[in-house]
Amino acid sequence: MSASQTLGGSSRCGRVLGPSFDKIVKNAAWRKHSLLVSACKSALDKLDTISDSSSNLNSHSPLLGISPSDAEFLLQPLILALDSAYAKVVEPALECAFKLFSLGLLRGEIDTNSSVNTVVSRMIESVCKVCGIGEEAVELAVLRVLLAAVRSPCVLIRGECLLNLVRSCYNVYLGGLTGTNQICAKSVLAQIMLIVFTRVEEDSLDVSIKTVSVSELLEFTDKSLNEGSSIYFCQNFVNEVMGASEGIPDAKLLLHSPSTIVQNGSDDGPLPVGAAKVTNGNDKEELGDREANDGAESVGAGTRGSKIRDDGFLLFRNLCKLSMKFSSHENPDDHILLRGKILSLELLKVAMGNGGLIWRNNERFLNAVKQYLCLSLLKNSALSVMAIFHLQCSIFMILLSKFRSGLKAEIGIFFPMLILRVLENVNQPSFLQKMIVLNFLEKIAQDSQIIVDVFVNYDCDVDAPNICERIVNGLLKTALGPPPGSTTTLSSAQDITFRHESVKCLVGIIKSMGAWMDQQLRIGESNVPKSLESDASKENNSNPSGEDASSPDYDLHAEVNSEMSDAAGLEQRRAYKIELQKGISLFNRKPSKGVEFLINTKKIGGSPEEVAAFLKNTTGLNETLIGDYLGERDEFCLRVMHAYIDSFNFKAMDFGEGIRFFLRGFRLPGEAQKIDRIMEKFAERYCKCNPNSFTSADTAYVLAYSVIMLNTDAHNSMVKDKMTKADFIRNNRGINDGQDLPEEYLGTLYDQIVKNEIKMNADSSAAQSKQANSLNKLLGLDGILNLVTWKQTEEKPLGANGHLIRHIQEQFKAKSGKSESVFHTVTNAAILRFMVEVCWGPMLAAFSMTLDQSDDKLATSQCLQGFRYAVHVTAVMGMQTQRDAFVTSMAKFTYLHNAADMKQKNVDVVKAIISIAIEDGNYLKEAWEHILTCLSRIEHLQLLGEGAPPDASFLTASNVEAGEKVLKSMGYPSLKKKGTLQNPAVMAVVRGGSYDSTTVGVNSPGPVTAEQINQFILNLNLLDQIGNFELNHVFANSQRLNSEAIVAFVKALCKVSMAELQSPTDPRVFSLTKLVEITHYNMNRIRLVWSRIWNVLSDFFVSVGLSENLSVAIFVMDSLRQLAMRFLEREELANYNFQNEFLRPFVIVMQKSSSTEIRELIVRCVSQMVLSRVNNVKSGWKSVFMVFTAAAADERKNIVLLAFETMEKIVREYFPYITETETTTFTDCVRCLTTFTNSRFNSDVSLNAIAFLRFCAVKLADGGLVGNENSRADDSSTPMVNEVASDMQAFIEKDDHASFWIPLLTGLSRLTSDPRSAIRKSALEVLFNILNDHGHLFSRSFWIDVFNCVILPIFSNVRDKKDNFIEDGQHSPTSPSPHHEGSAWDPDTSAVAAQCLVDLFFSFFNIVRSQLSSLVSVLTGFIRSPIQGPASTGVAALLRLAGQLGSRLSEAEWREIFLALKEAATSTLPGFVKVLRSMDDIEMPNSSESYADVDISSDHGFTYKDLEDANLHTAAYVVSRVKSHIAVQLLIIQVVNDLCKARLRFLSAANVGILLDIFSSIASHSHQLNSPIILLKKLEKACSILELSDPPMVHFENESYQNYLNFLHDLLVDNPSMSKEMNVELKLVEVCEKILQIYLNCTASQSTHQNTDNKLVVHWILPLGSAKKEELAARTTLLLSALHILSNLERESFRRYVSRFFPLLVDLVRSEHSSGEVQHILSNIFQTCIGPVLMG
Repeated sequence: MSASQTLGGSSRCGRVLGPSFDKIVKNAAWRKHSLLVSACKSALDKLDTISDSSSNLNSHSPLLGISPSDAEFLLQPLILALDSAYAKVVEPALECAFKLFSLGLLRGEIDTNSSVNTVVSRMIESVCKVCGIGEEAVELAVLRVLLAAVRSPCVLIRGECLLNLVRSCYNVYLGGLTGTNQICAKSVLAQIMLIVFTRVEEDSLDVSIKTVSVSELLEFTDKSLNEGSSIYFCQNFVNEVMGASEGIPDAKLLLHSPSTIVQNGSDDGPLPVGAAKVTNGNDKEELGDREANDGAESVGAGTRGSKIRDDGFLLFRNLCKLSMKFSSHENPDDHILLRGKILSLELLKVAMGNGGLIWRNNERFLNAVKQYLCLSLLKNSALSVMAIFHLQCSIFMILLSKFRSGLKAEIGIFFPMLILRVLENVNQPSFLQKMIVLNFLEKIAQDSQIIVDVFVNYDCDVDAPNICERIVNGLLKTALGPPPGSTTTLSSAQDITFRHESVKCLVGIIKSMGAWMDQQLRIGESNVPKSLESDASKENNSNPSGEDASSPDYDLHAEVNSEMSDAAGLEQRRAYKIELQKGISLFNRKPSKGVEFLINTKKIGGSPEEVAAFLKNTTGLNETLIGDYLGERDEFCLRVMHAYIDSFNFKAMDFGEGIRFFLRGFRLPGEAQKIDRIMEKFAERYCKCNPNSFTSADTAYVLAYSVIMLNTDAHNSMVKDKMTKADFIRNNRGINDGQDLPEEYLGTLYDQIVKNEIKMNADSSAAQSKQANSLNKLLGLDGILNLVTWKQTEEKPLGANGHLIRHIQEQFKAKSGKSESVFHTVTNAAILRFMVEVCWGPMLAAFSMTLDQSDDKLATSQCLQGFRYAVHVTAVMGMQTQRDAFVTSMAKFTYLHNAADMKQKNVDVVKAIISIAIEDGNYLKEAWEHILTCLSRIEHLQLLGEGAPPDASFLTASNVEAGEKVLKSMGYPSLKKKGTLQNPAVMAVVRGGSYDSTTVGVNSPGPVTAEQINQFILNLNLLDQIGNFELNHVFANSQRLNSEAIVAFVKALCKVSMAELQSPTDPRVFSLTKLVEITHYNMNRIRLVWSRIWNVLSDFFVSVGLSENLSVAIFVMDSLRQLAMRFLEREELANYNFQNEFLRPFVIVMQKSSSTEIRELIVRCVSQMVLSRVNNVKSGWKSVFMVFTAAAADERKNIVLLAFETMEKIVREYFPYITETETTTFTDCVRCLTTFTNSRFNSDVSLNAIAFLRFCAVKLADGGLVGNENSRADDSSTPMVNEVASDMQAFIEKDDHASFWIPLLTGLSRLTSDPRSAIRKSALEVLFNILNDHGHLFSRSFWIDVFNCVILPIFSNVRDKKDNFIEDGQHSPTSPSPHHEGSAWDPDTSAVAAQCLVDLFFSFFNIVRSQLSSLVSVLTGFIRSPIQGPASTGVAALLRLAGQLGSRLSEAEWREIFLALKEAATSTLPGFVKVLRSMDDIEMPNSSESYADVDISSDHGFTYKDLEDANLHTAAYVVSRVKSHIAVQLLIIQVVNDLCKARLRFLSAANVGILLDIFSSIASHSHQLNSPIILLKKLEKACSILELSDPPMVHFENESYQNYLNFLHDLLVDNPSMSKEMNVELKLVEVCEKILQIYLNCTASQSTHQNTDNKLVVHWILPLGSAKKEELAARTTLLLSALHILSNLERESFRRYVSRFFPLLVDLVRSEHSSGEVQHILSNIFQTCIGPVLMG
């Protein structure tokens, strides 16, 4: 074993100490260092006797394994060696100390302030002093030892010892012999910071500590110290020390002791980090003074704290104090002090950058940051040293990133002071300073949570500045550059750099907003915990600053003083703040308006006291305007002024102090009267608070005025002759109630005012800049911002403005520890709405201006990124206005509307738009229109470049195939090959136009030069970067859009396509073809979504299909056909309606289009679709039939025939498919066929349609409807037959099959009124055949409905005949009678109809028996018809009905028939009487000549024109009506007779009574009709003139009485009992009597017509004329019947009634008769009847 190995003995410490002592002995000078040599030898001897003892391992000895006494003995030589200041001796001693610390052999707590000054602490002190010997190697060795000591886990260096150690490193840094040593010192200090504060964080010595990065330490300063490989050397130096550390920490070191109890307090004295004098011969200024009591200072009175954390707090506080050291007035250029200040800030940056939870959760450390670090930042903010400013921004960045939740108020002050102040200086900023700020903003923009938190806690807080808003606006100002015409210190390159960097920051902000939004929305969707790391903090680098290596503050410290805030609450706060700012701004323009606004919006109360409090306490108000408002004479303003002044308490204040205190909040107005009012109230208030100050308020009032005048005089530079003290005293004599105030008092007041100007708070610092931001004033930041705008030299102290810093420091202290300012965090993405409202305008302006003015690729790329992120955020948040603004701006920047001016950046914009369309398509909504317009224009330009013909060239072709041929055969040469082509479309594009113009270049005048065309072609080459793949990708990607987005996409594409197609000069089909494509792509979407898509497309196809441009309409319809063919390939289940909706555009266009070609095309398209896809057509049948229904009613024959051809094939071959899934289509088919039956072009079509209707009825009856019966409800959009709509709805409710039968039957029913005879007959035949053949399937209720709505409407004209008579009576006789539609029926049709009706009724009598009254009404209507044919038909039908059903009809039913006949006989009488009365006022010509032989003589008053007069027309009309009326009455008599013949004996008395009433009424009416002589003569003359036959008046009377007589006689004979009951015999005698009287009146008419008495007068009996003889002859038969009946009466009956008719018989004997039978029967009566009576 060698000697060196045996030195020191066997102990571990000996193996380290022995060789070192030996080397010291060898290197020492024996004479000079004899004591040292002796000590070393003694120690070596001692070591030989010592071995590691287990008993000493756990002792409190400084050396491991050695007793405390031995340890002190052994370490003493090292201390002596260090104190020797001899380099050769010091070096081995330092090496030994390094090993002891590194190997963990030295142990214990080291604190120079401890009661026991341990040997280890003395050794540390000696190590610190060694630096002064001036040796480079020694400096490095000292640094090694000190770092090893701090790094050792076995040693706890505390208090003053730790500060002394740091101070020594400071001295090496400030006075090191080489730059390398200085860098090493700085690195060691930084590493010490990491060690100390990492231990503070964990409160443990045994922690993992990362190594400092030397290169990063030189980021801000000291780059000049680098001597080649210095950085590499220093990094290895630190790594070596950190890697050499060993040892197990002693847990006892961390136990609390009484010495660690710290007292609360703060030290404003010299810093403890005072540096000892450097003793290398070059005296350097010490950095500070020592203070013994600093070691015991801390925060947290009376609390027992951790030793490690106590030391960390102490070190942190002293670093802050060192950073606040300023040079003295005697030595203002102290660069050493400046370097120390910078180093302190750097170390603080390292400490804070690596700080963790302790700085947020521990109130002590958080308050330390507020009280010391923030104060340091505040004091250093006035310096213009760039390194300091850079460090301040870096530290502030750390505070903002990691500790913002606990520093809300402080950040609210520093952000405007450090960042916004520089950012908003646009014209004359410091380039480096502003670049630092821009880099700072770029960093925080990368952390999305910071951006959101800043907005939530400041922009949404009434008491905080609008930081986020000001950042964005400041960046906008920077991006726009200095205003035109302004003076700036920036070079062009600097200005461009600023612009680009500001845009980059704006992009970063909007990008972070988008990232945060996406994160929150994903969290909301998945409900998973939020990641603790934001995007900006994922990289964990070995960075001493640590600002990128820790988690966001809000997640780690949310529980301390932050609260989760919902978006609604923030919205209210933000809205409140905006409105308050609006009111303040209004106040600063017009105070009264501002106050009124704030009261109305309830931001302040309406009382004077509340307004006064607002004026007194609100920041941002213009102080001058406050004074003006308080001085107004308005009553409310006076009350506010009184309340304002009364709010002050001047008690115990000196008068000068009181007036100064009063005027600090506002500026006195300039008007004397206003000042007078204010001072008067002030004096009153001051005297009230100080009642013993003056004898009266007048004294205070005058003195106040004098003070104001003195203040103006003394401090106004415009006043040359200043007021002296004597002048002031003289001016105020006698003001105290006639007495003088004491001169001493006035003199003191004078001195106060002259020395210290009375001014407002805002005037306490430097005068405000004219360009000061009003928002700063609002937020109370004027003083701070003025502070940082002072022009200071690099190290000039704050001087006179120090009091303001102390004021802000007091505010910091006052706020520390308070939680009144709550820090809010949000996770609701809705907050971004408010952020976007603030940011979008400036961002849009910045991006747009930069993109417009700059061609720099990087700048434009940044702008486009900004646009993309902005669109993403605004689109996802649903902010339509903002989203559309960004998209529209991008669309305009494509320059596609002005392609001749395009550049590469415009092509990049197009690419960006395509990217937006693909990435954010789900949220674009209305903005799709702008994007799709751009795509349309791109395609247009590309086609022009390829030389393709315009779409208009094939739109004019007759069909699509022809258009395709044109595309292939015709074409323009490629523009890219030939630049001189004078194509009008190209010319228009080259001319360009506005973005919003639909047709580019049409109205732009002027020729186009070849140079312009060539430039245009070059630009088209740029568009080659965008291929068809990119364009098509947008449309293909539509498959991935969500349900809402695809609908919006389709809407937008429809609008763009509409604009393309409606172009008057160049219609295009690009978007239309894309519509077809995307419809194909999205056809497989769920039904609900597809239905919404098709609703949009349907309206589009309809609108374009009705276009005036025929070619466009044809193209669209063909496109729709293609879609329909594809859609019909899909299966459709029963009861769905999608096919019907899909085909609806065909229906609407078919119904509304005025173009024959379009209608024909639709018919062909639908025919093709149906016949080719018949297996798949389900609900689509409804639309198919609606199309054919419209075609059936078309005015063009070929369309009708074409549609019917397809319809015929459908019915014949594919009828089962019609009702396969939905039976309601049967109804649509029937309606369609019914419409075809009305076709006026071809009777064959109508007849075939009727035949198909019968076929449908057969299918229906056979159960051919296999569909679901429950689907019978009709489609609400399909119109029903109007006349039966309500009834049909009732059927649907009653009968399942009603909805199918009714359209069929009603269609045939309506067809019976067709003007074509063949159609009418066929319809009647088919209708009644269907009813007869299939009526057994109908229920009773359905039969009733069939009668009411199908059968009876056929005969409506007949049933309403009675009404027509009444209406005729109301018309003028000269007007033609109304003509009913059914009057067109010919007799054959009427006969057939009536016969069919009766047969049908008979066939289903048991079911339809209840409809007898309706049937009889129809038949009696026939009978009432004035036309002979229908009347005969009615008679025959009624008789047939009675014959078939006579025995089956009940008495009640017979009664219905008879009553109907009675009503028929009497209903027409009132109208007929009115017609006869129309003759009363008509005079007939007194002539018996016929119309043909009339002399046209003026004597008679007749002319040809007179014969055409209305009187003759009226007479002719009356004659016609009389004849028809008589015919109807006679037919009724005939019917009644015929009905009675077989049934008379079976009729009840009631029915017989009705019959008697009928006969009686008709007979009476006939007699009345034949009685008016004047009327009869007029009618006779009229008939003579008009050559008409006379009305059969006499015949009517004879027939009516004859039938009445016969009925009575038959009744009397056949049913004596009923006759007796009804007294028929009397009625018979009365009728006979009436007949005899009528006959006698006729025979006596010539001799007695002048006699009006009833007396018997003797007359000459003259022969009767020929007319009377004819009448008598006509009446003779009736007379004979009556006489026969009388003669046949029984003897008793004859005797009973003979007295009534005997005089008449006598008159008959005297009368002239035309027949001898009368005399014969009279003779018989007298002989056989009267004679026996007289003789008996």
